[in-house]
Amino acid sequence: MLTTLNTAYTDTRAADLAWALGREPLPALATLEVELADSNVELRLLGASHQVLLEEERGICSETVACIPGSRTPLPLGVAKRVGDWEYEFAAHVELLSPDAFAGRAQELLALVSDHPHGLVGVFPGSPYAFTALLVQGRVGQVSWRTWHAYPQEGRLVATRTRVGVCAEATRPGRPGGGGRPGSCCCPAVPVSAPDKPGIPVRRGSSTRVGDEA
Repeated sequence: MLTTLNTAYTDTRAADLAWALGREPLPALATLEVELADSNVELRLLGASHQVLLEEERGICSETVACIPGSRTPLPLGVAKRVGDWEYEFAAHVELLSPDAFAGRAQELLALVSDHPHGLVGVFPGSPYAFTALLVQGRVGQVSWRTWHAYPQEGRLVATRTRVGVCAEATRPGRPGGGGRPGSCCCPAVPVSAPDKPGIPVRRGSSTRVGDEA
């Protein structure tokens, strides 16, 4: 689904993005509800990027990637966490593209996600290539989604990949579902400096195809 967002484009720098788990639903400019094999997912476009809400019998998992005032968690390179009966994995990278390459990649992503039944794209006023796109897929016991945040004025495309799967111990015979303390962590988040700072992997002119991993 493709929509033009009725808001000013204020999420202007890739370096301003932050990541958070467990936040309450934030005001959304557009939403898409997707029913998968054993879960419901709501894709939410915010004025400052995206939020994904995953709900099933084991509970709710909320991911937010946006410009979050006061946030102390910059966009991480990788995260692995235990959330209740789920294993949560997150990865992100930034691509730095020439104007022509950026336009081509943007057109490709807009066509891919807007035509997908489980995809949601919001284009910000002022530029056809300033957008946020989300695409979710799932099967029994696992849900994954990818997002893209486009910053044409910088030539940067921020891509994220998330996978949420049922923990192996949660599927043991005789163990009731829904155990565990939401938010408990088996592996710490690995925060990485924002783009343009040492240590962040910025791909220049990457030829990564649309279907490749983030």
